[in-house]
Amino acid sequence: MSATKQNDLIWGLLLHLSYNMWADRDVPDWHEHVSYRPYLRFDESLWNDLLHQAAEAGANMILLDLGDGVVYDSHPEIAVEGAWSPAKLRHELQRVRELGLEPIPKLNFSTSHDAWLGPYSRCVSTNGYYAVCRDLIREIVDLFEGPRFFHLGMDEETAEHQRHYEYVVIRQHDLWWHDLLFYVEQVEAAGSRAWIWSDYVWRHPEAFYARMPTTVLQSNWYYRAEFAPDIDRVRAFLELEEHGYDQIPTGSNWVLDQNLPDMVRFCTPRITPAHLKGYLQTIWRPTLESCRGRHEHGIAALREAKRVYLDISR
Repeated sequence: MSATKQNDLIWGLLLHLSYNMWADRDVPDWHEHVSYRPYLRFDESLWNDLLHQAAEAGANMILLDLGDGVVYDSHPEIAVEGAWSPAKLRHELQRVRELGLEPIPKLNFSTSHDAWLGPYSRCVSTNGYYAVCRDLIREIVDLFEGPRFFHLGMDEETAEHQRHYEYVVIRQHDLWWHDLLFYVEQVEAAGSRAWIWSDYVWRHPEAFYARMPTTVLQSNWYYRAEFAPDIDRVRAFLELEEHGYDQIPTGSNWVLDQNLPDMVRFCTPRITPAHLKGYLQTIWRPTLESCRGRHEHGIAALREAKRVYLDISR
């Protein structure tokens, strides 16, 4: 593989400004940090350290989950206490760029992960809801100065994934597709490319391949140790390739630290260079000092994954 192509490959790290995406209330006796909080959970000293560590590890993209962590000009009512002003966000994005990292926005519009929308999470698929989503997408694209991609989330919209919510909303059939394509249309109209989690394909492969535009960038995610084509979540990498989708396979240290390096070993020979746009590492912890160790282990795994890729590509 050419040096030019290697340098074009994305090595991304997902970080969170907001972490209000797992429940709409305080949930005792469940995973730490998943409860909704009306204030920003974010340590800037850790943010600064992680940006430098990511750049030193060879990352070249930060996917930033914004949620209710910004006082949006269009909808300031969404913001939690301590949220960043638009000026603060612009300043931090410039710092990200100065480290050689490309900042990309993320808002998860799945109803299993949209507690950050506040009152609008209880207005899904109404005209007012669509207007808010349109406003936010346009404003964020402007704040990010025309980002290459815009991650829309759209994972895990099931009853099981909302079992700790007080207010449960599940779109399915044509309505799920209507709303997904609405978000995609808004992103594309603003000049960016839509990016989603791909797990809808695990449950609805026929509908997915019939209706999902190939213009939508796919991140199939898998966090376990075994990579075998008979595992549906692993097979999805191969089927997305067969159907012509661009991919950024996504790993995590949620279960084990070596997941992303192992993913690179599996996916790199099996996804054509034309469709393999890069890899993404996720930590699934808020940007809090108490989570520093997990973040640093995840970045170390990203460094190892890039080394594995370069060894394979020689």
